[in-house]
Amino acid sequence: MITDALAVLDALPPSRPAAETAWPGVDDPDVLREQVAGWLAQYANSGTRRTYALALGLPVTWADAIGGGSEPATGGRRPPAAARGRLHDVAWFRWCAARGLDPREATGAHVTAWLHALSALGAARRTQQRMLSTLSALYGHLAVTGVVSGNPAALHRGRLGLTGGARDASPTVRLTPEQLAALLAAAPTLHFAPDRAVDRLLARRAVAVVALLTLGLRISELTGLDRSDRYRTGGEDVLRVVGKGGRHREVYLTALAADALEAYLAERDRFTGAAVPALRGSAGTGSGPMIATRHGARCSRTDLYRLLRRIAAAGGPELDGVVDRVHPHALRHAYVTIALENGVPIQHVRADVGHASISTTEHYDRGLRTRATTGADAVAAAINRS
Repeated sequence: MITDALAVLDALPPSRPAAETAWPGVDDPDVLREQVAGWLAQYANSGTRRTYALALGLPVTWADAIGGGSEPATGGRRPPAAARGRLHDVAWFRWCAARGLDPREATGAHVTAWLHALSALGAARRTQQRMLSTLSALYGHLAVTGVVSGNPAALHRGRLGLTGGARDASPTVRLTPEQLAALLAAAPTLHFAPDRAVDRLLARRAVAVVALLTLGLRISELTGLDRSDRYRTGGEDVLRVVGKGGRHREVYLTALAADALEAYLAERDRFTGAAVPALRGSAGTGSGPMIATRHGARCSRTDLYRLLRRIAAAGGPELDGVVDRVHPHALRHAYVTIALENGVPIQHVRADVGHASISTTEHYDRGLRTRATTGADAVAAAINRS
C-alpha cells in the first residue's frame, strides 16, 4: 500500500493552504490514491508508469514506489529530479486540485476546459494528444472497476483539432550514419584525464550509451535494462528489452554495441572493485542496472538526455545546426530510417523497435518524402523558365 502523501498541492497558491496529505476537493484522498495506484500497477514498465505519472501531475517517486521501490540508490544518492516544465502546474490532478474538483466527478466539459488551458500555455497538439490519451486510459480503468460511471476523456478528438486523416510529419531530426559516427567519436572526449579511473569510466559509459541507442531502443528501455538482460540465444548475443505495455522483445547486439558495452562493464567492474570482472560475451556479475551512475545507481532518462546533448555539442562540424535537436528518440528515429533506406523489410524493422503497428514504422519512412520525390524543384524550374 502506498502511504506517502500525494504531492499534488505544491503548485497551489499560498491563499489555498492544505495539509501535507490533503487533496483539495477530495474527501477520501487515500482511497483515490489507491485507485490510481491500482491503474498504474498494471504497467510492468517503470518508464511507462513514470510517463503516465508525470502527465497526470503525480510525483515520480510515488509512481516508482508502486514498483516496490526496488531501485535504492547507493550511498544515499539518487539521480536529480527532472526540471519542471511550463505545463507542470496544469497537469490533470493539479488542475483539478486548484479548482477543488474531485477528479472522479469530472465531466467532459472539465476535460475540454483543461485542454484549452494546455493550449493557452503553448502545449503542442502532440502533447495534448498524449496527455488526453493518458487521461482516457485512467478513466477507462476507473470505469471498468466501477469507480466512475463513464469516461469523461472519451471526447471527439476531431472537433478538438487533435486528430487528422494522416499523422503529422515527424519533428524529429533525421540523423545520418555520418552524424551517428560523429556522436560515437565525440562520446569519449567529454573526459580529458584518461589517467583518472572515474574519467575512464564515464568516457566508456558515454560510448556505451550512444552505441546502445543506435540499436533503436527507447530511452526508457535503455534505463530499464539490467545486466542480467543480456544473454546468448541461438548463438546470438541479445538484450531482453521491456517495451511499451510491458511487452518483451529480443534486440540483437551489433559488434559495435557489444564492444562498447563490454569495455564499459569491464571498466565499471574495475572501478567498483567487483570480484569477477565482466567477460567478453557476458553481462558480468550481478543483476544491477546495465547503465549506472558512478555510484552504482540506475541512470535516469534525464541523466542520459543531458549526456547525449553534451556529446552532440562536442560532435564537431557533422552536427552543426542540429545539436539542439539531438535527443535519445532521434537515435531511435535514425535506426528506423537508415534501416529502411538500406532495404531492410519494414516488418523486420517494426519487430526490431517494438512498434505495435506497422503504420507507426511507416511514419518513419522518410524515403517516401525525399528531394527526388518532391515537386518543389519542378515548380521552381517552371517559374524560372517563365
